[in-house]
Amino acid sequence: MFTQLNPAIPLHVLGKGDGHAFAVIDYGQEHNLIWVTAIDATGEVWCAPNPRVRLQKNWTMGRAENPLVAAAKSKTPPCDDCVDALSRQ
Repeated sequence: MFTQLNPAIPLHVLGKGDGHAFAVIDYGQEHNLIWVTAIDATGEVWCAPNPRVRLQKNWTMGRAENPLVAAAKSKTPPCDDCVDALSRQ
């Protein structure tokens, strides 16, 4: 199922950067959701599997920046917990 998102959702694709998801593809229960995302820095459109997608920080919702996103932006290695999370994907 292909679902257009309106409005688009600001998020971060690990390894690609910040962007806005404008659609979601759902192939069913045995598959990850696929987020169709326009990357802000490059204008590229990527179809990112759910484990590679993180919501952006949102002050009004009380959501801090995800540690994996912060590490990617600062070019520092991720913490041990984040390395473990990435290895399970």
